[in-house]
Amino acid sequence: MGRRTKAPTGPLPQRDGIDPVRVRLPEEPEPGTATVREYLVGRYGGAVGTGRVEEMVRAGRFVGADGTAVGWDEPYAGGRYLWFHRDFPAEERVPFEIEVLYRDERIVVADKPHFLATMPRGRHVTETAVARLRRDLGLPTLQPAHRLDRLTAGLVLFVVRPEDRGAYQTLFRDRLVHKAYEAVAPYDPRLELPVTVRSRIEKERGVMAAREVPGDPNAESRIELLAHGGGLARYRLVPVTGRTHQLRVHMNALRLPILHDPVYPVVREDGPEDFARPLQLVARSLVFTDPFTGERRTFTSRRSLSGLG
Repeated sequence: MGRRTKAPTGPLPQRDGIDPVRVRLPEEPEPGTATVREYLVGRYGGAVGTGRVEEMVRAGRFVGADGTAVGWDEPYAGGRYLWFHRDFPAEERVPFEIEVLYRDERIVVADKPHFLATMPRGRHVTETAVARLRRDLGLPTLQPAHRLDRLTAGLVLFVVRPEDRGAYQTLFRDRLVHKAYEAVAPYDPRLELPVTVRSRIEKERGVMAAREVPGDPNAESRIELLAHGGGLARYRLVPVTGRTHQLRVHMNALRLPILHDPVYPVVREDGPEDFARPLQLVARSLVFTDPFTGERRTFTSRRSLSGLG
């Protein structure tokens, strides 16, 4: 079998901070596929409808490496690359801004608001931190080095150049980044703090809540008390591992569910976002040694928490 050649550079710019889709036509098409249009209908018609795919072909939405639009009866050519922009459903704008705390030629450290996803996923595509920052900063290749839950506010490290991303991702993978969070939750004077919580957490695809299950621990968090009053307290949360919803699960296990959490202890019915009641959890600090300069870097979120009287 011949070796696949490297894909050419795409001719389409980003749209709303989102890259175009790249598709490579198989060397051998399905029987009866004589034109590029017929292939595209077969591949995407089930998802968006045959008529919509044909409308996109007529409108010149599918283009080759030289930017030339695919013709209606253009013969099929195996191995060819095409690009097109998807149709995105309308998204409600998250009414909070991202604050850029630091920027240089390699990284951007952003203070993400609640409700804004880090990267495109599911129904959140253009209303994501990476899409906004690409547009606002004019950095089309910007990518996050790690993820932060959509409902959690605070620090996210982004990498400007693709060739640098692996070095920063490795810091997170190897737990060389010290992360600390803050949360507001109920106060229980009977609970002795600080405490280290260890458990096994599993998250099933399509299920909103993660859960603790029997077995060897795969999640560890340290919980410290910072202040309390009026039945609530402010906590410092230090995750040793990075399981999905780990801090929220561990706080709930201590019977201290984080204020305004829509999933723990009870999953609320899906409905309009309540922007007035954000989850009271913030990724407060990031500390790491820069893999390129050797400089010790410390960043602190300016996002505030509410509910503690």
